[in-house]
Amino acid sequence: VQLQASGGGLVQDGGSLRLSCAASGRTFSSYFMGWFRQAPGKEREFVAAISWSGGSTYSSDSVKGRFTISRDNAKNTVYLQMNSLKPEDTAVYYCAAYGGHSAASMYSLGAFYDHWGQGTLVTVSS
Repeated sequence: VQLQASGGGLVQDGGSLRLSCAASGRTFSSYFMGWFRQAPGKEREFVAAISWSGGSTYSSDSVKGRFTISRDNAKNTVYLQMNSLKPEDTAVYYCAAYGGHSAASMYSLGAFYDHWGQGTLVTVSS
């Protein structure tokens, strides 16, 4: 599968953005999807994940209540709606796909995913 992330940009503290990740290739509904981010000088960190059908979602404590992950399997796209953005949310955001069907208990680990998009930069100004 090929993943193309978009929607990043510059936003003020407290603003909102919606990221999209469009997939092409194998049937999109066969992929468990995740979003990660990497801030300058920091390690990549898990942001949110969503199960194959969209029935289960997961998010990190740092974004819980502010970010929402969703997917539209008919459009081969996963979204990350980001509200109440803070300067510490500034990072390159990556979408990732896991093409297996094992239990997704390791969804927060980057090694769990088979495919990665190119990233989209989100900058939150104070």
